[in-house]
Amino acid sequence: MNGAWTPDFSLREVAMSLLLEPYTLRQLTLRNRIAVSPMCQYSSVDGLANDWHLVHLGSRAVGGAGLVITEAMAVTPDGRITPEDLGLWNDEQIEPLQRITRFINAQGAVAGIQLAHVGRKASTWRPWLGKHGSISLNEGGWTPVGPSAIAFDPQHTAPVQLSETQIQELIKAFVDSARRALTAGFKVVEIHAAHGYLLHQFLSPLSNQRTDQYGGSFENRIRLTLQVTQAVWPEELPCSFACPPPTGWKTAGTPMKR
Repeated sequence: MNGAWTPDFSLREVAMSLLLEPYTLRQLTLRNRIAVSPMCQYSSVDGLANDWHLVHLGSRAVGGAGLVITEAMAVTPDGRITPEDLGLWNDEQIEPLQRITRFINAQGAVAGIQLAHVGRKASTWRPWLGKHGSISLNEGGWTPVGPSAIAFDPQHTAPVQLSETQIQELIKAFVDSARRALTAGFKVVEIHAAHGYLLHQFLSPLSNQRTDQYGGSFENRIRLTLQVTQAVWPEELPCSFACPPPTGWKTAGTPMKR
């Protein structure tokens, strides 16, 4: 070869690759196709966002992501994984989130939010404490709820089965949290229905053994997830869905039945 090798593409062509091009979802356009997924921080008091969350999420917007999604935001206090989870079950939790969305927007990114209820996997310890299982009532925990009174494992407290009235209240909690999210400045919502959390628990026949309209057939088991997803978000804005793998969630060694 004579002389130095010269690539047959320019830096501009690299920068304009598909990943870095704007992307439109419904009536919202992102500056690129890079999205920051929800990552739980376990660093809140009373579900309120604080400086930790501002720096964690804001730095991703500064770094150039087109979409920055918050960690799972509990729609009710008993829907948290740990007592230190973020939540959006009351209006007092709106203003601290507005501080974050304003900063994200100022960096040219879009703020997204994940709404969740973890069902029978609630009331547990922050992972770095090295403790497995439920926090007792005496230690500041609470009794979890679920589609059926089936514990996640022997170290977790068995949940109280939700009544149909409570299920309707839960749907309203998702709707109310979504309304607060809009007020707080979020433009994208993701419904969390994976990781063995509440909506996933309703989907799985292993954790859902109900005999009413929310249990039994697949059509019944998916009913709550569809009702929540259809109710929470304006038609003109993007709504995504964190879904379980095709095989469903199961405890290790447990055969999956359809």
